[in-house]
Amino acid sequence: MAVLFHSPLDPHSRFVRLIMAELQMEAVLEEERVHERRREFLALNPAGTIPVLVEHDGQVVPGANVIAEYLDETRGLVLGDRRLLPEDPSGRVEVRRLMNWFHQKFYAEVSELLIHEKINKLVLASGNSARSPEPGILRAARNNIRYHLQYVGHLLHHRNWIAGDRLTYADLAAAAHLSAADYLGDVPWGENEAAKHWYAKVKSRPAFRTLLADRLRGLPPAAHYTDLDF
Repeated sequence: MAVLFHSPLDPHSRFVRLIMAELQMEAVLEEERVHERRREFLALNPAGTIPVLVEHDGQVVPGANVIAEYLDETRGLVLGDRRLLPEDPSGRVEVRRLMNWFHQKFYAEVSELLIHEKINKLVLASGNSARSPEPGILRAARNNIRYHLQYVGHLLHHRNWIAGDRLTYADLAAAAHLSAADYLGDVPWGENEAAKHWYAKVKSRPAFRTLLADRLRGLPPAAHYTDLDF
């Protein structure tokens, strides 16, 4: 069976978990604490980053976008007209553009800030090394997420899903990052009805159940996190 090295609230890992769930692909989930720099993990991915997929035959696939492309090439056809990466070139460009938007821009402006301040500083730190979040950084992340919600709403103005008429990797990337922020209670859903309605659709999919079951010791999710009618 395949193995996915991941971290529960890491958005890039969540993206891959959503893909695997949509494909109904079974895999063992191995939580990797990348700051420990384990020799065995570095042998799989010298970059020391997650997620990393190890196939049953030993094939190592590192990185969220690389895994997404690999899974589309090796398993995407089973979804037929529900394939998560469109077959037409222009559709693929738009999906990839939006994947990069969330994996790079949203991550740098929102996800990475929230995770570092709220999780790495408090939950992952040990003993006296724990530090309080910086209010200014949290404020910046919360301001940035409002802009991103507006952009999601803009995309949905003439589309059923973020990249077009059907669910794609773009939706899963956006939902993965927003779900991590939502766990922490930092998404102002009331400010954009279109984005909230779209997220409710994604959140209600069977593939999302494994994410909603995630819990971090010492940091429970926001009260509405598992509520499908939030």
